[in-house]
Amino acid sequence: MAQDWQADEADVDAVLAARQSDPFAVLGPHETPKGWAIRAFVPFADKVSAVARDGATIVALERRKGDFFEGLAKGLKERPVYRLEAANAKGRWSYDDGYSFGPALGPLDDHLLLEGTHRQLYRRLGAQITTHEGVDGVLFALWAPNAARVSVVGDFNQWDGRRCQMRKRFDSGLWEFFAPGLGAGVVYKYEVIARDGALQPLKADPFGFEAEMRPSTASVVADTDDFQWSDAAYMNRRKEGEFRRKPMSVFEVHLGSWRRGEDGSFLTYDQLADALIPYATDLGFTHLELLPVTEHPLDASWGYQPIGLFAPTRRFGDPAGFARFVDRAHAAGLGVILDWVPAHFPVDAHGLAHFDGAPLYEHADPRRGFHPDWNTAIYDFGRKEVANFLHASALYWIDRFHIDGLRVDAVASMLYLDYSRKAGEWSPNSDGGNDNRDAIAFIKRTNELVGGGFPGALMIAEESTAWAGVSMPVSAGGLGFHYKWNMGWMHDTLEYVARDPIHRRWSHDKLTFGLLYAFTENFVLPISHDEVVHGKGSVIGKIPGDEWQKFATARAYYGFMWAHPGKKLLFMGQEFGQTTEWNFDDALPWWLLDHKPHQGLQAFIRDLNRLYRDLPALHARDCEPEGFRWIVVNDDEQSVLAFLRSGAEDDKPIAIVCNFTPVPRLGYRIGLPGAGRWKEILNSDSAIYGGSNMGNLGGIFAEARPAHGFPASAALTLPPLSTLFLEFDPQ
Repeated sequence: MAQDWQADEADVDAVLAARQSDPFAVLGPHETPKGWAIRAFVPFADKVSAVARDGATIVALERRKGDFFEGLAKGLKERPVYRLEAANAKGRWSYDDGYSFGPALGPLDDHLLLEGTHRQLYRRLGAQITTHEGVDGVLFALWAPNAARVSVVGDFNQWDGRRCQMRKRFDSGLWEFFAPGLGAGVVYKYEVIARDGALQPLKADPFGFEAEMRPSTASVVADTDDFQWSDAAYMNRRKEGEFRRKPMSVFEVHLGSWRRGEDGSFLTYDQLADALIPYATDLGFTHLELLPVTEHPLDASWGYQPIGLFAPTRRFGDPAGFARFVDRAHAAGLGVILDWVPAHFPVDAHGLAHFDGAPLYEHADPRRGFHPDWNTAIYDFGRKEVANFLHASALYWIDRFHIDGLRVDAVASMLYLDYSRKAGEWSPNSDGGNDNRDAIAFIKRTNELVGGGFPGALMIAEESTAWAGVSMPVSAGGLGFHYKWNMGWMHDTLEYVARDPIHRRWSHDKLTFGLLYAFTENFVLPISHDEVVHGKGSVIGKIPGDEWQKFATARAYYGFMWAHPGKKLLFMGQEFGQTTEWNFDDALPWWLLDHKPHQGLQAFIRDLNRLYRDLPALHARDCEPEGFRWIVVNDDEQSVLAFLRSGAEDDKPIAIVCNFTPVPRLGYRIGLPGAGRWKEILNSDSAIYGGSNMGNLGGIFAEARPAHGFPASAALTLPPLSTLFLEFDPQ
């Protein structure tokens, strides 16, 4: 019969069966009227003792049942501080007992999580390397309010869910366990028993900061807060000035297929830094945008079905390697933008789906919690803890890894309850509307947190509809993004250049229509990965004609794009004229650069970026109507258009003229704002780019002869399939 200081039989059985909902109420030190009862679960032991830090024995524990041991330490005035010493026929071992430590989380963590306002949740949840009550170890902390029991398991405890059963903080659904002696590199998962008693598949840590290499799926303990940054000057510069007035030319990259090793293996973050950063800076881009590097199980998802929203993918190395990549980019003056996916998540067994045996991260109603297009789950944006989790992910990348911006994927799918759903497949709001108010509130709050906490960091929306105010401040009724991708411009203009030149006259509005709404948002003009895959062909592959016409048209098109109001984005491979579609499973066809047309296109992109960065007229008013004026808008018969870009009053204006047919236009007169010399600073038909070398001998002289509503004009030679840049240079 158990004595009054001993554990109840039912509690002992629950510990042994790993079904104890409150293991800390049973195991560890407990004060009783007769002294301190010390209880431990020690598999494989024949003898167990509690010993003081100096090695003195406090009490020998007796086997109560199975691997459950307990003993009574008398005469102690305070809670004992001890280690466990165990022995069997094969040897002896000692360790700090995780159940001998008090809680590490506090009531404030509970309160802020439930309130949804814990701005640094990533400093509390996950696997935190820390010192607790004077002992080094790892604090594991998890949110699983529907679980009856949670254990942290790994090699360190033979994946035995009985050995590290976690403490539940009942008010918040948080669970915690301090594992003394552990550190970076430890592999772990969570073993979860649902409320109904069902054992769940082993789960990766939602806040895991590192993951195993796929196909393995465990989380890895990592310290992401100890990296020594050298980018203070860059980070200070990032805060300066109005973001819309700065040049922004983005090189979009899929790290897994930009280059590969000779054996087809992935490059590491350090190898990518060695090659990609100099390449992008040489071409004059201001930013890299990386397809998602958040951990994901399937290569073919390109990262857009992530499971680890806090872990840089192991495919290219560890978190420190990714931090070095960003630091080196900043040293080269190159910003880093990450694609970030809060719209949905995959339902792999080790991920977030039914995490604790019930819908938790996903909305419980499948009409709002399941995405039919991608067979993925949709976050419950209205649940404060879930929104807090996603807020923490956004802030984590910008804080810990000095990321310069997040491009938020699939925003439209978040905004509309009926997105890609038929009648009856979605549930409307109380007033019958289709706007997802929980998602809208989540988006606004995310943008406010980033903008308020990290000046200079950008939030960019991939939003494909006409939703108003995407890039307006929240205070003005908008969603609060800094920029929005201009998907309409992208589709229209790519459709235009895909037409035979003889038919382009019938589609002239595809080039001009975008200016009707170009300043309703702060736009990025993207030629993204989605447009060069799944049967759509590469940019070169879309364009009709022989090789010369294809490359001439591509140069003219890029010239039009770089001159057009809006920031720029180009997906890798298109800068040198990849002829085939992008293949995520192979490196880009770099051998193409042995051929002059590809060399010429790459050189043209380099010069476009140089001019765009150096000349304020081409970037300072990308998002303001004062920076643009049509010169020739309606010459659809000849497929010619011309416009003026302007910066501040003392910045030289730039005139741009495009001819999208292979017919040269001689003596083509355009109006100009000033008489005098206009220098031809870029000609896409130049021989150095692979063109026919037709042009205006370096410049033209405008005379005081009104045309197109301007006081001066000049007659130009328009080369075939070309774009010209002319800078006013009266001196």
